[in-house]
Amino acid sequence: MSTDRTIKLCNCNQTMALDAKALAKALKLDVPVSIHTELCRREVGAFNDALQAGDCLVACTQEAPLFAELADQAGAKRDLKFVNIRETAGWSRESKHATPKIAALLAAAMLPEPDPVASVNYRSDGQLLILGPAAVAVQWAERLKDQLEVSVLLTDTSGAELGAVRAYPVWSGKLKSVSGYLGAFEIAWEQDNPIDLEACTRCNACVRACPEQAIDFTYQIDLAKCKSHRDCVKACGDIGAIDFERVERARSERFDLVLDLGASPSIKLAQVPQGYLAPGRDPLAQSLAAGQLAQMVGEFEKPKYFAYNEKICAHSRSAKAGCNNCIDTCSTGAISDDGDRIKVEPHLCMGCGGCATVCPSGAMTHVYPSVSELGRRLKTVLATYRGAGGKDACILFHNTGSSQELIARLGRRAQAGMGGGLPARVIPLEVHSVSAIGMDTWLGALAYGASQVVLLANRSEADEYGVAVERQMRHAQTIVGALGYAGTHLKWLAAEDPAALEREIGALAPASTVADAAGFNFSQEKRGTLEFAIEHLARLAPAPREEIALEPGAPWGEVMVNRSTCTLCMSCVGACPVSALVDGRDQPLLKFIERNCVQCGLCMNTCPEKAITLAPRLLLGARARTERVLHEAVPFNCVSCGKPFGNKQMVDNMVGKLATHPMFAGDGAKRLKMCADCRVVDMMENKGEQSIFGAKP
Repeated sequence: MSTDRTIKLCNCNQTMALDAKALAKALKLDVPVSIHTELCRREVGAFNDALQAGDCLVACTQEAPLFAELADQAGAKRDLKFVNIRETAGWSRESKHATPKIAALLAAAMLPEPDPVASVNYRSDGQLLILGPAAVAVQWAERLKDQLEVSVLLTDTSGAELGAVRAYPVWSGKLKSVSGYLGAFEIAWEQDNPIDLEACTRCNACVRACPEQAIDFTYQIDLAKCKSHRDCVKACGDIGAIDFERVERARSERFDLVLDLGASPSIKLAQVPQGYLAPGRDPLAQSLAAGQLAQMVGEFEKPKYFAYNEKICAHSRSAKAGCNNCIDTCSTGAISDDGDRIKVEPHLCMGCGGCATVCPSGAMTHVYPSVSELGRRLKTVLATYRGAGGKDACILFHNTGSSQELIARLGRRAQAGMGGGLPARVIPLEVHSVSAIGMDTWLGALAYGASQVVLLANRSEADEYGVAVERQMRHAQTIVGALGYAGTHLKWLAAEDPAALEREIGALAPASTVADAAGFNFSQEKRGTLEFAIEHLARLAPAPREEIALEPGAPWGEVMVNRSTCTLCMSCVGACPVSALVDGRDQPLLKFIERNCVQCGLCMNTCPEKAITLAPRLLLGARARTERVLHEAVPFNCVSCGKPFGNKQMVDNMVGKLATHPMFAGDGAKRLKMCADCRVVDMMENKGEQSIFGAKP
């Protein structure tokens, strides 16, 4: 691996055993590798020298801020990258055997940066709605009014007085909905009190006039006390703020930010939109939320995490339901039904990638990173690890936040003699979200020579995506196991502390691998990558098979047709989004290409005769790629011109159903056996036939 990037390695005060020669050989470097002991302290000059030589990779993340600052001070316009080999490899009970893993981590870090993805923009001008009980909402409005453009929606007006100065808009009512995202929240509520707080001048005339004292300084009528004298209406006069017969009760407004002080959040999603804060009734949580609001003013952007190909989406066709996997999996409410397609709101998407993992056709893909980029990393890591003598590689995908910190904590405890750390065969790879790592990546990694793939999830990821991801893992594990590869190859791991992580990883025995690593590259087309991976696994399988039974919900299978009820109307062909069902063109044939089928059920739900059923399985070999006939019928030729225009079964059914209709009585029944052209000619030539044009008024 020839590179002009200088690698700076440090054994961190001799706490790691690093083999410079072995690493240089494994990485195929043109220059020798030197090992430092105190690169961030006494030997920092070596780092400055490396900056002058070219781009630099520092195998230390703890002191990354220091090295970045030194680079800025030196004015070095170099590409500076960092990789953690200490907690992930060097600090481990098996550190003496970790050279292949360290080489793999360094090789991955030296890869070029992936192409940038499109961005999603937000704009917030600080228009804040505080909603909740008056007792707390008004207090926070007073505190934030000088920092933000505050408005208040009171959902409970008891226990507070409105201020003497109208410093911000105040409404009251029953909250109906909160939707949107940072810079574009839509709030809808229903005015449920006769007094409109926006119209009210707070002159107190109604307070003095009310004989039941049903109005206090919240300027809302206590309807339990009110006896409907309507003295308050007279006192209000032309102001018109009090209306017991109000017709227009629905209200709505748009805001940039929402501070929800209700006992429970109004948006009940696992991941609420950015700009929506719901701290509940805890005063400390409310204070922290208020502090965040001031930082949410301005223009912001984030990556657009997904790509959507409507053409192969199996969601719906002609209002017939098909696949809803992405909608059911999304934890942010970003995906919704949009007729025969789905709609994704990019401002709500947080990049979990669960939608891409469960999508059977590959219509929804995760692009942060892209599957092709992830495949490049995997291929490099596993090839380097294997080339350095490593065996039974276990790829541990983890997120960039809590799971990354958990691995670091495990390494620190191992260095202190309080645990074993990560085994030498476990290679951690950082991704934005582990739930975005799907079946194409898992099986692709196994085809590249990995023994196992483990997804390390935090509690939130486990709760939201664990069931969906584990279902996909069962399909993949069934395939691998059926081909004779022994052991557990895939695992969804939810660990909250270092001890649990070490225990779960340590209990995972190596699984059997392919004899030779695959050479293909990952494709952005999910089905293409899956096909390459499965073909490689099947070709080298210890127990070759042509057919593997799968559980319902698997993205492979066959379509079975009841020939006695199917009329070859071809509705199923029109509904199929992936061209698994095709017609016979000029012949009454229904054909099937099994490799294309995603088992979405659109054909079954569209069939008017209910003649179609699904059978999940994986068919391997040439049979899966070959068109096979599901049903065929005898062509029916027009009784007038002899041209085929349908099949005999369909025409017989039509004649049986319509022969008694007045339009086809007598000789008219013959037209049912004619093609469309001849039917029109016959109608025009029959002069004695009654028509609408000859009808008398």
